[in-house]
Amino acid sequence: MKQIKIQGGNILSGTINISGAKNSAVALVPASLLSDEEVKIDNIPNISDIDALNEILEYLGADVKRDGSLMTINSRNIHNKEIPETISKKLRASYYFMSSLLGKYKHVEMYFPGGCSIGARPIDQTLKTFRALGATVIEDGNKFTIDADRLIGTTIELDMPSVGATINTLLVAARAEGETILKNAAKEPEIVSVATFLNQMGAKIIGAGTSEIHIEGVDYLGSCFTEVIPDRIEAGTYLIAGALIGENLTIKNMIPEHISSLTSKLKEAGFKMNIGRDYITISKSDNLKPIKIKTLGYPGFPTDLQQPITTLLTQIEGSSSLEETIYENRFQNVPYLNQMGANIEIRNRTIVVKGKTKLVGTAVEATDLRAGACLVLAGLIAEGETTIKEIKHVLRGYENIIEKLESVGAKIKLEEV
Repeated sequence: MKQIKIQGGNILSGTINISGAKNSAVALVPASLLSDEEVKIDNIPNISDIDALNEILEYLGADVKRDGSLMTINSRNIHNKEIPETISKKLRASYYFMSSLLGKYKHVEMYFPGGCSIGARPIDQTLKTFRALGATVIEDGNKFTIDADRLIGTTIELDMPSVGATINTLLVAARAEGETILKNAAKEPEIVSVATFLNQMGAKIIGAGTSEIHIEGVDYLGSCFTEVIPDRIEAGTYLIAGALIGENLTIKNMIPEHISSLTSKLKEAGFKMNIGRDYITISKSDNLKPIKIKTLGYPGFPTDLQQPITTLLTQIEGSSSLEETIYENRFQNVPYLNQMGANIEIRNRTIVVKGKTKLVGTAVEATDLRAGACLVLAGLIAEGETTIKEIKHVLRGYENIIEKLESVGAKIKLEEV
């Protein structure tokens, strides 16, 4: 078991380079199975979620090579067999294999995906897509068996703009017959990334990044090269770190427009930033104003930054509020922040943060990926030492987080216990 220890109060200064986006990479890797040739994906982050996807690829018989951040995948000779629960449960994104295998072979057997416990995360919208295209879905406990004689394009309207369902529709419809029109699609940059990858293979997809996407199915997808976009959530997390305890901390190799919802809230609170083409420089500031935040689908404020920014709200005078509209169980970080000295009240799907409060280091636990990131941020500003257990959740989504924070002045270390 791994844990990290942080000695708080050390100013962060210098440059942090952002890695490839976790939420993009975990979709691109399963998407590679749709190709009948070799594909190359660069800027793959070195995180445990990618290791879990690799395990599934190799289990199916794909030829996978990794050279630094470059992954080469050849799935020409894979065996479409049942994906067992022991490997599917390791991460939520394993369900992208459902769509890739169904699209390519018209048959898939696998168990319900895993991931962080942040509330109900049903796959009903994805299954709605499969059925609309002509597939039969049999659920037996946690196991799904999905078959189709033919997948035929149609018009599908999602009940909500789900990122996962939108990506899954792109994957399965790319090899369906005729045109699929997806309405009420999610607009996240990661969706554009997947559509670009598929188009580079030979797919015919237009409209990704808007609420209506048109997918013309093709019979064959070939080789291509693509690069994972920078991780906007990682960038946002480190930007919040700079706001908390930075002195000209620069977050580089990022796309500032992808986190404009965050930077607009930071400006509203009173922070000044130098925003360039691929970087943002920020320092801590005094005389901040309380703010109200509501999580929404892109380009709204991302749910994945809700927990990290809660730490910042504890350092702002007055009463700030944060409403979570995506997941109902994403406040598991709050009791630990309160244990460290915060004054946060949970009111159904909203938290009210009363600041400014001094945080004091203690032993806490990362209940999920972004809750863990929140507690890392808290440890950076807390008085004394903070120990964060179950840090495996953080390592799932942040490449080299220890090294990156150490390089800009944090006193943080990873321990085996």
